[in-house]
Amino acid sequence: MSPADPDNPNEAARLTQQLIDHGYTKRQIARMLGRDASLVSQFFTKGKGAAFVNALRQVVRAVRGGERDTEALGAVAQENVQRRRTRTGQKARVRGKDVVGAPGESMAGRAGKQAIRSGASHLAPVVHETGRAGGRLAFTVRMKADQYTMSAGSTEDSPGLRRGFVPRADGTEERTYGSASTGGFDAAEWSQRVADHHGDVTEAMKAWLVETGRAVEDADIQYLEVRAWVPPQQQ
Repeated sequence: MSPADPDNPNEAARLTQQLIDHGYTKRQIARMLGRDASLVSQFFTKGKGAAFVNALRQVVRAVRGGERDTEALGAVAQENVQRRRTRTGQKARVRGKDVVGAPGESMAGRAGKQAIRSGASHLAPVVHETGRAGGRLAFTVRMKADQYTMSAGSTEDSPGLRRGFVPRADGTEERTYGSASTGGFDAAEWSQRVADHHGDVTEAMKAWLVETGRAVEDADIQYLEVRAWVPPQQQ
C-alpha cells in the first residue's frame, strides 16, 4: 500500500488536512513549519512529512484549544519540529534568526530556555523599534500551569481572545495576550517597561503578569514570544 495513496494518506497528510479543514492554507501551514509550501504538498503526493508529524500534531491540538494566530501556531510548530540528523546520527544544527521582520512594519521574536536565562534581551529591539513607530504588541508566554492564577482561557486572563491558551504534555501552558484582532498592547508603554528592567524582556513580562494578577510572584517563564505590528493607519 503506497503511503501517498490518496485513499490512505499518511499521518502528516491527515494532520495537514485537519488544519486545512480549519481554514488554513498549505502556504500558511508551511510557514508554521518553517518550510516551503511545495514540501507540504508532497505530504499528499509523495508520502513525505514523517519528521513533521509531532509538530503538526501539536499545532492541531493548539487550534482545537482555540488558538488561531498563525505566528503563535508557528512558534508551537517550531518547538516540535524534528531536526534532520547527520551521518553520525547527531541532530543537524539549524541556524535561524530569533528576530525577523522590518522595524516599523512587522516584527516577531521568540526566546527559549537558554535565551530566557539571559533576559531575552534580543527581543528588546522588537519592543523598542515598534514603540518608536507607534505600533502594537502581542505576546505568548509559557509557564507551568499552576503558576498562572487565572483560569485557562478565561476572558479576564485574555480579553477578546477565544480560549487563548495551549496546554502541553509537560505540564506547562502557553497563553496568548493580545492580537491584531483585539488591538494588542501599546508598544511605547512596553518599551518603557523593558527599559525600566534594563532591557530584560523576561523580567518585564513577569512583572506585568504578577502586577495584573495573572501569575504568582515566583513564576518562571520558560518561553516567550513577541509579535509586533503597526496599524495600517499609522504606517
